[in-house]
Amino acid sequence: MPERHRFRTSKPRRTTLKLSTGQYARFADGACVATLGNTSVLATVVSRAKQSTSSFLPLVVDYRQKAAAAGRIPTNFLRRELGPTEREILTSRLIDRSLRPLFPANYFYDTQIVCNMLAVDATNPPETVAINAASAALALSDVPWNGPIGAVRLGLIDNEIIINPTRKDLTSSALNLVVAATRNNLVVMLEGSAEDVLQQDLLKAIKLGTKEAQHIVRGIEKLQKEHGKTKREYETQVPLAQNLVDSVKTLSTMKIREILSDHSHDKTSRDVAIQDLRQTVLNQLRDDGDLTQLQDAFNAHLRQTFRDVIFETDVRCDGRRLDELRNISCQVRIMSTYTAIGVDLA
Repeated sequence: MPERHRFRTSKPRRTTLKLSTGQYARFADGACVATLGNTSVLATVVSRAKQSTSSFLPLVVDYRQKAAAAGRIPTNFLRRELGPTEREILTSRLIDRSLRPLFPANYFYDTQIVCNMLAVDATNPPETVAINAASAALALSDVPWNGPIGAVRLGLIDNEIIINPTRKDLTSSALNLVVAATRNNLVVMLEGSAEDVLQQDLLKAIKLGTKEAQHIVRGIEKLQKEHGKTKREYETQVPLAQNLVDSVKTLSTMKIREILSDHSHDKTSRDVAIQDLRQTVLNQLRDDGDLTQLQDAFNAHLRQTFRDVIFETDVRCDGRRLDELRNISCQVRIMSTYTAIGVDLA
């Protein structure tokens, strides 16, 4: 029998997000069905036991809205689902951005998260339901993950913030904001659109959405404690010795700052200068450590120095201040400025 946990995500609307596990996809590493109203999404998680050869997390998120979920049959000739629509692709990215930052930095195992819509109604949008389903599935699985997260949609109607607005509410709402947050009120992802919303109203919406997301996080944690799997052990690469990290910083910090502060560089020449410096540092330290780890240490220090220089000087590396745009030039009748040459072909 499926295990189910219920909790309220919005007191004013008394909407209930229901999470259940144990009935579907029992051979997956983790699975969960999230239901809000009559909208239900099944999320499954599978991760390989063998580490990938890539130096990044090969995570694939696939969200699909089945026609059968709305009680329809596809009207194309083959009577089957075609490729993902633009809405499905954007929702997949929304889920990906909410989950990816919380994976361990050294977890390089092929992982797939599939969200299939089981049912949909005309009231509740499915995007936040899919995010919460994927979050619960990851939390219940044995895949290492620093979650869970909770996702809430917020609207603004007549200067009143609405939690989990309906489709009808969104047509008259000045704000359409999705907030994904983890425990301790830490925001992971924001996505939304707005029409002339005051900054104080936006900040209030983010704060309220983060607070409401904590109810979902606590509910998933309770479900995980009762029915979740033990997180798997995985191989981790031995980190680079601290003395080598310090050596990389010592050899490169001043040069990086000089290159980033030289506003005469364009993008190409700046990249060439950075690449030459990177190769010089690696050549000096190649006998002391692994080249890949040394390069990763240099790149990490480069990113941090790049940020530090901008925050210290309020000037970008191309000489623009933070409130300045690049020069934009426009031209009409482009072809009239060039000489056309005709060539006769045999």
